[in-house]
Amino acid sequence: MKTIQVPVKEQVSADAQVIFDQMQKRLGKVPNLYATIGYSANALKGFLDFDATLSKGVFSPKEREAIALVVSEVNGCAYCLAGHTLAAIKNGFSKEDTLAIRRANVPDPKLRALIQLAKSITVNKGHADEAALENFFAAGYDEAAVMELIGLVTVRVFTNYVFALTNIPVDFPAAEPIN
Repeated sequence: MKTIQVPVKEQVSADAQVIFDQMQKRLGKVPNLYATIGYSANALKGFLDFDATLSKGVFSPKEREAIALVVSEVNGCAYCLAGHTLAAIKNGFSKEDTLAIRRANVPDPKLRALIQLAKSITVNKGHADEAALENFFAAGYDEAAVMELIGLVTVRVFTNYVFALTNIPVDFPAAEPIN
């Protein structure tokens, strides 16, 4: 089977190279996962645009990181768990919080309703448990939030699947396993 390697800048199109340059300036590096998606400038731009648009929605940065963690846990994505654990901590969660989120069992009822619905959507391929959806609405979320949650789950499933298919090197500190 062909092994997909993380490309160097010269191996991707000029359009992807422009995006790499922007990432390098903003992040100080081009993460391996983004570089790999960059084999297709369209895939990378589409992913980044979708993610950026959703970041302007109803969910806070902490809530978005919680969604990323629980979805990546369901999908067993070591890459996204590593990157989003780091991002979650930078956004105010403790390491213990990140582990609880990945278990979908946090004390805050609103956050718990959010991550349990995200988990249910992921596990059930869109066919969420009715109770999880009802708890989400009871926690104060509305239909717009459901649509954005589906979008955020989709964004993360995309990156989880890129890693699953490529198994590229993880260039963030590994996330602690949960028990």
